[in-house]
Amino acid sequence: MTQIITDSAADLSAADIQRWNLKVIPLMINFPNGEMVNSESLTPDQFFDRLKAVVPAVPTTSQPSLGDFLNLFNSVEQDALAIHVSSGLSGTANTAALAAQQIGNNKVIVIDTRTLSPGERYQVLGAAMALEKGWSREKIVELTDKLRAETEVIFTLETLDYLARGGRIGRVQALAGSLLQIKPIIHVDIADGKYSTKGRARTIAQALTSMANSLAERYGKTEPVWATIVHGQLPEKAAQFEKILRDNLNVAKMETVRLSPVLGVHTGPGLVGVGVVPMRFFEGLM
Repeated sequence: MTQIITDSAADLSAADIQRWNLKVIPLMINFPNGEMVNSESLTPDQFFDRLKAVVPAVPTTSQPSLGDFLNLFNSVEQDALAIHVSSGLSGTANTAALAAQQIGNNKVIVIDTRTLSPGERYQVLGAAMALEKGWSREKIVELTDKLRAETEVIFTLETLDYLARGGRIGRVQALAGSLLQIKPIIHVDIADGKYSTKGRARTIAQALTSMANSLAERYGKTEPVWATIVHGQLPEKAAQFEKILRDNLNVAKMETVRLSPVLGVHTGPGLVGVGVVPMRFFEGLM
């Protein structure tokens, strides 16, 4: 049977991993004291506590090596689908593709999600559900293409400091300087899988409303959607966002997940966002 492989940026719970028999290749966190930690070994709160303790220094992240992927792919008995964080934000998918090419025989098909967090999560879970229904790998790849095209991942941050320090700010630099005290609204542009600014707000509360309005413009009030809220250490804001989303969208499935430590390195604890995808892609799969 086909094995689904993904990485730490998909914000999957231990229950998700067990239920769908997923293999997760970890991304590593390198702390300023030289310690290298498997991102899967820290809870979000453990990580954010450590992150705040080293300010103004900031940890860095490192992707799996070619050898890591070769070892994992060779350990798979049959074939695999490797579904990875955006190549616009990490070299993980490209390294996976190189490993798959070296192994050959079309044993491993690598999917660049061109997104992360809930967006990556939808592609992984959709693939796992389809696999359980007996879909071929080719048909599952088509499904992930559709999910990628129709998913929106959007978030706001209390500060851009972490993105700036980590060098991940990309086109968000348009909001730097005098706007560092403004709450940015950022989404993942699936055209290249990089961050792009959607707007700005003066408070997190205003940003939540603005994000909900943007999502309502895209999905309307009639399209049933699956919404996955994600946050660092802002549970109250996440709960507030849930109510706003329910008021603005036709939410058929709602969940809240914690931001994985490997993503939290670049955003800090003050992130709240959401991934939204139409439920029609999961008809007959759930």
